[in-house]
Amino acid sequence: MKKILSLAITAALTLSLAACGNSSENASGTTTDSSNTKTNSTSTTETRTLKLAALETAYGADVWKEITAAFEKATPGVKVETTIDKNIEDVIGPGMKSGDFPDVIHLAVGQQKGLTETFVKDNNLTDLTDVLSMTIPGEDVTVKDKLIPGFTDTSITNPYNDGKTYLMPMFYSPTGLFFNEGLFEEKGWKVPETWDEMWALGDKAKAEGIALFAYPMPGYFDSFFYALLNEVGGADFFNKATSYTEGVWETPEAKQAFDLITKLTSTYTEKTVPANANKDNFTKNQQLILDNKALFMPNGTWVVGEMGKAPRAEGFKWGFTALPALKEGGDRYSYTFFEQIWVPAKAENADLAKQFIAYLYSDEAAAIFAKVGAVQPIKGMSEKLDGDNKLFYSIYDSGAKAAMGAFATTDPVEGVNISDTVFRSIDSLVTGAKSQEDWVNGIIKASDALRAAMK
Repeated sequence: MKKILSLAITAALTLSLAACGNSSENASGTTTDSSNTKTNSTSTTETRTLKLAALETAYGADVWKEITAAFEKATPGVKVETTIDKNIEDVIGPGMKSGDFPDVIHLAVGQQKGLTETFVKDNNLTDLTDVLSMTIPGEDVTVKDKLIPGFTDTSITNPYNDGKTYLMPMFYSPTGLFFNEGLFEEKGWKVPETWDEMWALGDKAKAEGIALFAYPMPGYFDSFFYALLNEVGGADFFNKATSYTEGVWETPEAKQAFDLITKLTSTYTEKTVPANANKDNFTKNQQLILDNKALFMPNGTWVVGEMGKAPRAEGFKWGFTALPALKEGGDRYSYTFFEQIWVPAKAENADLAKQFIAYLYSDEAAAIFAKVGAVQPIKGMSEKLDGDNKLFYSIYDSGAKAAMGAFATTDPVEGVNISDTVFRSIDSLVTGAKSQEDWVNGIIKASDALRAAMK
């Protein structure tokens, strides 16, 4: 599950501060030595402890254990305490409220509880701009030289529009519409390249008892919505929309986007989806694609791992496409979701945290991550992929344009959450509980409230 997706983006167990001389079992179930020193017969050598908290995603927890072991080996005198959990916000929240902060946190924006966004809004992040100029441990290149251009020039990584980077990009995933290519081959259907072709296919599939569309959870509409905003108005319109420009949601471009989403959700979406569109049952919605009960779903490359052991129709094979164009020959977009890693402003070992983050872009670390399908925005990584990942990451080589960015960060506004307003209302559009007018008016109201609170 996204975490992406994507993101937005706190609650239960304390991330342990090492207590002198004791061993403790951390939240990931491993035992670490919490002693701050180790002594031999001739000297006492200080052991620095780095506390890492990471969201357990489809890539699993073991990959972080392998990474931290490799970092410890490459950095003598360092011990990494890891807390890895599918509900990491709940696990580390109470401890942070009492002043016990991890040194480094891997948690993207876009999560339902919005912990990362809270840190951004409260200016509680460490400036990581200098990480870009750091030489990667064990190599002779800097982090900036190794990253694909553009990933540290987004409103997510640079949330305050001050030229500084506060969140570093980690695993990236082209997002788009996933489908069963085997079914299309069996039926002789062509993957739609325009929305008119999409509607025509939807009518054809409906006649055979197959829905055109499904989605795991409404939050997965973030990547869909951002790509669509680029399609209807280009990058300039996208930037105006995501920075709450006055009147932007009442433009012809916005209406085109709203009309399309309403038609897709109210007419062409499998009606059972909202009932399972939650963190406990979202895979049931994804299963609709594997069972040939729906044709397309918005998702990211992590879905392959999530559904790796799920049953599937005979002849199933993953297909992947960008959003259809508005008209023949028009631009098609695939939103790039990427996860982030960051350092709380109150981290005790910020310098060591920066060193650890720089190490994550090393060839050694990248190879460890790649084994579980976690691809970082490092130059040349896509050339090393094969199988499904080769298909997914080549989407930009097939004519699709990349979209990146998200709603701008603002000071907290009581009762207003733009992600909830825009994306989590999708269920209500499917069920008919909310009209397009209700949805749009809510977005306008939230945007108006947030405009004055822009960072």
